[in-house]
Amino acid sequence: MRITARVISLLSILFLVACGGGDGNVEDGNAKESNVSSDYIAEKTVFAMDTVMSLRAYGPNGEKALESAESEILLLDQKLRRGSESSEIYAVNAKGSAEVSEDTAELISAALDIGESTGGAFDISIAPVMDLWGFYTGEFYVPSEAELSDSLAKVDYRNVSVNGKTVSVTNGAQIDLGGIAKGYLSSQIIDIMKKNGVASSIVSLGGNIQTLGTKPDGSSWKVGIQDPDNLDGYIGVLSISDMAAVTSGGYQRFFEQDGAVYHHIIDPVGGSPAHSGLKSVTVVSADGTLADGLSTALYVMGLNKGTEYWRSHDGFDVVFVTDDNKILITKGLADMFEGRSEALIIE
Repeated sequence: MRITARVISLLSILFLVACGGGDGNVEDGNAKESNVSSDYIAEKTVFAMDTVMSLRAYGPNGEKALESAESEILLLDQKLRRGSESSEIYAVNAKGSAEVSEDTAELISAALDIGESTGGAFDISIAPVMDLWGFYTGEFYVPSEAELSDSLAKVDYRNVSVNGKTVSVTNGAQIDLGGIAKGYLSSQIIDIMKKNGVASSIVSLGGNIQTLGTKPDGSSWKVGIQDPDNLDGYIGVLSISDMAAVTSGGYQRFFEQDGAVYHHIIDPVGGSPAHSGLKSVTVVSADGTLADGLSTALYVMGLNKGTEYWRSHDGFDVVFVTDDNKILITKGLADMFEGRSEALIIE
């Protein structure tokens, strides 16, 4: 691994967006929006996919765009909610095969592609193991090795197939799109903004951030990466435009039992919370779906395998935070990241 050191300081932030599994937020500072009157700022908050979603659009078409975006959010939430008997995912899981909408088929196909390219580090058939640990219901439980073995027998993304709009599962597989649905949704929202003539927008879907264009004054959006050890702080800030930024970390959702901490990012190989030497992974990409799926996969893979994956694939960059608090960024972010302390650039 070729790594070079770079010292970068955390400067004042005018726009700050929280990434991660918790609620995202946009804090307005004293930035000047010289190109667009404040009368043309449209904002909307929607609760869906079990999280608070914040949408902002600039320009005279913003209100119309946000109305369409809200409709899309609620529609996809209904289609993809695994626990709802009226959802498309419920139908596939219950029947073993079902015809779904074009959106759902497209999302599942993208998820399977990520599963294939990461060797199963991202696996949408992980539902039986997530249920066993209680992460879906909130009734947390530490399973035995025998219980894990039984559930893992049903986990393999290759047991999920898409043929046109027909999605099928075999060998007891159950689909859960929780690790990628918000990334797909954020990209859909950005497409809606474009179709409505919006050129400047930012959306925060429970911490999944995606931007359209720049801020109205022509500057980049400032996206803060949450500090895994201090949820009120940040390890650094990304300056992005026309990009999504998604963070995954074990600190986002976990429970404690008998002095041990168990987080929600499950390694599909062993069926237990991943211990890869990382505290968090942030993926930056123009593709929100890719950023969402890869943030989980690279966290499971760890720094060395994750770095090799980045070197052999295009379309994204990464911020890694290790267990010993080192910050490493891939070279595509060298001019886009400002950190509170020394960062290392992965070449």
